[in-house]
Amino acid sequence: MGSAANPLRDAQDRRLPRIAGPSGLVIFGVTGDLSRKKLMPAIYDLANRGLLPPGFSLVGFARRDWADQDFAQVVHDAVKEHARTPFREEVWQQLAEGMRFVSGTFDDDAAFDRLKSTIDELDKSRGTGGNFAFYLSVPPKFFPTVVSQLKTHGLSDAGPGSWRRAVIEKPFGHDLKSAQELNSVVHEVFRPSDVFRIDHYLGKETVQNIMALRFANTMFEPLWNRSYVDHVQITMAEDIGIGGRAGYYDGIGSARDVIQNHLLQLLALTAMEEPASFGAKALVTEKLKVLNAVRLPEDLGRHTVRGQYAAGWQGGEKVPGYLDEEGIDAASKTDTYAALKLEINNRRWAGVPFYLRTGKRLGRRVTEIAVVFQRAPHSPFDATDTQELGQNALVIRVQPDEGVTIRFGSKVPGTQMEIRDVTMDFAYGESFTESSPEAYERLILDVLLGDANLFPRHQEVERSWEILDPVEEYWETHGRPEQYAAGTWGPKAADEMLARDGRSWRRP
Repeated sequence: MGSAANPLRDAQDRRLPRIAGPSGLVIFGVTGDLSRKKLMPAIYDLANRGLLPPGFSLVGFARRDWADQDFAQVVHDAVKEHARTPFREEVWQQLAEGMRFVSGTFDDDAAFDRLKSTIDELDKSRGTGGNFAFYLSVPPKFFPTVVSQLKTHGLSDAGPGSWRRAVIEKPFGHDLKSAQELNSVVHEVFRPSDVFRIDHYLGKETVQNIMALRFANTMFEPLWNRSYVDHVQITMAEDIGIGGRAGYYDGIGSARDVIQNHLLQLLALTAMEEPASFGAKALVTEKLKVLNAVRLPEDLGRHTVRGQYAAGWQGGEKVPGYLDEEGIDAASKTDTYAALKLEINNRRWAGVPFYLRTGKRLGRRVTEIAVVFQRAPHSPFDATDTQELGQNALVIRVQPDEGVTIRFGSKVPGTQMEIRDVTMDFAYGESFTESSPEAYERLILDVLLGDANLFPRHQEVERSWEILDPVEEYWETHGRPEQYAAGTWGPKAADEMLARDGRSWRRP
């Protein structure tokens, strides 16, 4: 008589890491900053953690006249400088054996023939099994050319039992029309399920923790609605200027660069209903429901703000204004600060404003989601007892010091009934011994595993542009961005926008 099945043995042990099967990665634009500072170090860190197969292969494609060993040296230097985990020679040697470089331009048919030959050789020598992901770390204007070349040369065709996937970096277009055109081009070559749009914010542990915080704990979800929440603030502030990105940034601006993707994704995760599972299809379904319920205010002049940083002091040094940065037109109307008020027209959130803001050259670098609760409807305390009391708040700190803070009122020690705000704090760095992996580690591994739950689908991208496009069209015909001094928290109009609602921005 056979023994009964052991459900504990049969179930997947979640303590065991998920390891990618036979596969390789081709990076277009491999000489760029993103590749050098993020992608190559992330690949090494995955290998160092034992999460890549022994025969994993990395192919670089760029115009440089490099041999394979030149490319390996570039990767070696990038890993040494930027990797999160310690450098180990034996891990490096195994990884380096699978590195290849193909020289050419995106319209060079001969180069794509060489790329196909390289991949075929790796299938035989490294056992990659025909499984390759193509990472387009290139400006969006080159997407159609690269994708078309992949199709023309048979590189996008997966053989029996194998896969081919496309990985696309933001921006996913610059408005709804361009996003739809881009999606159409990519989907002509790759199935929607084989297209992975990278939003690195979704790979951050603290962003994934939003779902754990809400749905794994019974103490928060009952309060997560219009009956208890006064408003929500989502902030992504940077203390740096545009650096050397004038060519990319001018004409794009902070709203297109950050709000359309990062902040609307954070809004969706904060506001969505509990998904049936954490699979890609269930998550997309719930995020789309929320994004479809988002409503812009009728008066965009009163409830949206754009700004542009002027000269000022930051970190003890004098910094130039945006219009004085190298490569920027003195008449540029590009926003380096954007804030807007949104509402979500559903049963859970009706009447609760969501305030989104992002900017460069602000007071400090921080990304956070603050859920601010309503004041108690009746209080037996005299006003003098609670004059230092703010509103209860739960703040999810996405970066830099990842964690969660809860703010509430507590009695001050003494004979008087005096109440003051205090905080309870959870910090990742203090509660867990293992450091959080970089976002690109998780996302690259998920691409190789075919796990799409942290990647926005094309419907989310297009809906996000539908939300933002009317704001951009309004700004285009109404004046110029308001100037704000570098090192401050943005234009005066942003404070006035919340003051009209009887609220104020948090100072992180």
